[in-house]
Amino acid sequence: MTIAPNSPGISAANPGLPSPASNRAEIRNGVSETPVPVSETAAAAAAPSVLFESQPVPATLPVAAPGVDATNLAALTRPDFPLLSQIACLGQPLIYLDYAATSQKPRQVLEALQHYYGHDNANVHRGAHQLSARATEGFEHARDKVATFVGAASAREIVYTRNASEAINLVARTWGETNLREGDEVLLSVMEHHSNLVPWQLLAARTGCVLRHAGLTDSGELDLEDFRSKLTDRTRLVSLVQVSNTLGCLNPIAQLAPLVHDAGALLLVDACQSLPHQRVNVAELGCDFLVGSSHKFCGPTGMGFLWAREALLEAMPPFLGGGEMIQDVGLDTSTWADLPHKFEAGTPAIGEAIGMGAAIDYLQAIGMDRIHAWEQQLTRQLFSRLQAIEGLTILGPTPEQQPDRAALAAFHVQGLHANDLAALLDSAGICIRSGHHCTQPLHRHYGLSGTARASLGFTTTPEEIDRFAEELRSTIGFLREHS
Repeated sequence: MTIAPNSPGISAANPGLPSPASNRAEIRNGVSETPVPVSETAAAAAAPSVLFESQPVPATLPVAAPGVDATNLAALTRPDFPLLSQIACLGQPLIYLDYAATSQKPRQVLEALQHYYGHDNANVHRGAHQLSARATEGFEHARDKVATFVGAASAREIVYTRNASEAINLVARTWGETNLREGDEVLLSVMEHHSNLVPWQLLAARTGCVLRHAGLTDSGELDLEDFRSKLTDRTRLVSLVQVSNTLGCLNPIAQLAPLVHDAGALLLVDACQSLPHQRVNVAELGCDFLVGSSHKFCGPTGMGFLWAREALLEAMPPFLGGGEMIQDVGLDTSTWADLPHKFEAGTPAIGEAIGMGAAIDYLQAIGMDRIHAWEQQLTRQLFSRLQAIEGLTILGPTPEQQPDRAALAAFHVQGLHANDLAALLDSAGICIRSGHHCTQPLHRHYGLSGTARASLGFTTTPEEIDRFAEELRSTIGFLREHS
């Protein structure tokens, strides 16, 4: 399947070439520093734009081989993921089942990174030269892609951060410190990742606000009755994960949003585990803030974003101070750049932003609904194999209880340590996670110190799931025999 250059799918060109006739010192709205004047003579000299051209990055998806089921996305996409073709220990092919921790990257993303650093590397927003113009264009074009990916009203609502953790901290430090006082409440849940617990704990220590936590049902889903009982007229913010990285449950954000707003509170959504696997639209969810991390959805590490309603961002003070986020600086006072640059101090992760845009192109060319449907099939297979193993218990709802649950299974085996399971599986070339998965309070809720976790992606094959289950069964038998 070849994607045309002007396709809404994978970009077939450099992440953004400048218009020859434009003054490239004035890049988009919200320029973070005073533009450098460009004379008519200099503009005319640059008009041919031959020097501005940059070679496009090849961007195609492989054509499915004859007889390959078109819904089998692993067969369609695996040729794009070089890491997955390597041989691991004892000559066994590598099986990667740790997508909830970080995703693997397709060659289109790797090529976008190489293209930027090899052809366009320069700082953004400040320079009048061609490299800065191209870097800025690619950097801001990626912001447009993120806005489209999550259904934002404008790219002004997308703030680049290093990751989702930084995005949540940004909200806690700016909106939280401005709006929360002693006795105000922030409602969370027991299943939250540490990234959605610790920033609010720090905020509570600074402001005196109170943290409350909604509980779980017996099936490992959000207890809606408990949530409603803890949502009061003192609640100012609700911050919830959309998909749990341990339970795999999908929280009904769109159902909860009206309740939150009727209580006079705002709603923040941690979408790290949903963005790689299903369509996410902030307008349909009805939330006020949403955060994501690039490395979870096939993009580079060290890159994430905050989406927030524009009016909220306008009212929030800056997060960090320095270059890029200013309009005018005096010795004693400064004024701030327009959105979203007000929140982006210092030289940003330019190549990583462009790589994130390439990852979004890749996912959208496949189709998020297709990804979700394929992963649902894999999830049912995974649960079927694991449920047949004696003494193994999976946390969270089953696919029968919640068909839209995530493609992961966090489990424990009676009498065995999760780290022992993971280590022996690794010796067979199978990569899974073990530990508390940054959800220590959730594990304490279940009386566990940790679990093993297999998490899937759209490149996972049915054969890999079968081999994982066979190796796991053998590993459990070995450990029991030698314990």
